[in-house]
Amino acid sequence: MGCSFSGLNALYDSTTGDVWINENRFKIVRQLGEGGFAYVFLVKEVISDASDGSVSKKFKDPSHISDDGTYAMKKVLIQNNEQLQFVKEEIRISALFNHPNLLPLLDHAIIPVKGTPEQNWTHEAYLLFPVHLDGTLLDNAKIMKAKKEYFSTSDVLQVFRQLCAGLKHMHNLEPPYAHNDVKPGNILLTHRKGQPPLAILMDFGSARPARKQIRSRPEALQLQEWASEHVSAPYRAPELWDCPSQADIDERTDVWSLGCTLYAMMYGVSPFEYALGESGGSLQLAVMNAQIKWPTNPKPVYPEALHQFVSWMLQPQPTVRPRIDDIIIHVDKLIQKFSV
Repeated sequence: MGCSFSGLNALYDSTTGDVWINENRFKIVRQLGEGGFAYVFLVKEVISDASDGSVSKKFKDPSHISDDGTYAMKKVLIQNNEQLQFVKEEIRISALFNHPNLLPLLDHAIIPVKGTPEQNWTHEAYLLFPVHLDGTLLDNAKIMKAKKEYFSTSDVLQVFRQLCAGLKHMHNLEPPYAHNDVKPGNILLTHRKGQPPLAILMDFGSARPARKQIRSRPEALQLQEWASEHVSAPYRAPELWDCPSQADIDERTDVWSLGCTLYAMMYGVSPFEYALGESGGSLQLAVMNAQIKWPTNPKPVYPEALHQFVSWMLQPQPTVRPRIDDIIIHVDKLIQKFSV
């Protein structure tokens, strides 16, 4: 997997507490987040006179170079071989993509570690990314809600257009890849003065070849089980909730998630999360029936054309759901119509 360690015996420099990823050294500035067995840190590269140079020399794209030497580093504690293969697959898949709206993996290392009674993991993985300190779309939505602020129609469409561009890159690969977990928490936003926010889709841990033929009940159940672990429920397409025994799954699972995400950009939640708050309500049933609940007294009031756009993507039958190229044509028309 190319997870070399350049002869170093340990990831941590015991004298400074610094972290090494291959031959490059980083100082941990602070923790940015955590989830499961993964931790994300803000790190700053330490360049000494004796070193062979900055990590930026490895980058093919100059836009990935940090002006101040800071990056985001994801540390994953790996407990078994299944988790190890999962991380290696994430690294392999990340290397397939090269697009300004997809978060690039800049460097990585996987090292074996000796277990102790307090430590039951066998490997540690270190993944280096560009840092985006303005947070995710989910983070921004929570802050804006507290301030009673909201995205303008123009910004909603411009951010959405960027997500479509990133997904088109994935869907147009040979074979096509699906992200499988498009949601506000996996979209980084960077605010730019006088411009719409820059949107970058991240986390390719669930990304897989998009097209899958299901030809038996066991295959259908296996897909449903995989989706229940890897695809967030409020953004999961109907065919991943209840897969027929004869089905052709394709990249339009992402289109469903896109429709849910566009709704969430406007109203702060997935269009089906209302079911979780209802007595006897079922998220799966709401999704399967595409029972979209629109706010009765919405603030702000978005154009009806955006509601129709969301409904067009949230077709429960995947064969009539639009593809990403169709969506881009439509969103470009909406941008032209509602641009400020």
